[in-house]
Amino acid sequence: MTGATCFFIGHRETGDELLPALTAAVERHITEYGVTNFMVGRYGNFDKLAARTVIDVKKRHPEVTLTMLLPYHPFDRPTPTPKGFDGTFYPPGMETVPKRLAIVRANRYMTEHSSHLIAYAWHPASNARELVEYARSRKRKGMIHIENLAEKVGRPDTD
Repeated sequence: MTGATCFFIGHRETGDELLPALTAAVERHITEYGVTNFMVGRYGNFDKLAARTVIDVKKRHPEVTLTMLLPYHPFDRPTPTPKGFDGTFYPPGMETVPKRLAIVRANRYMTEHSSHLIAYAWHPASNARELVEYARSRKRKGMIHIENLAEKVGRPDTD
């Protein structure tokens, strides 16, 4: 892959009302930061919203690619490339990771190998929030740019 890479991480129960902020963030990453590669998982509504956003933005920015992160080995769980995606990616070294840790480990791999992170993480005891905290330690070293939409648009009511 050439160009900067952006990974998405967020809570699976994210509501569709986040779509305008997500669209603005993706546009900003393309036009201001030179991001051309976007990587997203496939578990939960945040991932669906992120993929939908990038697929839509690709109409205006044909240089952009969208890749689906696969936490499980494609041999065990064959996954055809979904419509609108440019390919799938299974991180190296994941073959020995226990299945129950696969998603967390794949997300961490992408955080370590991306220059940008668009997040929507606010639950205190969640894997998404822990990943953002981990990314912050990398940000302090100048290794990643983080945009947590929960800090911009706020978090949903939890009542």
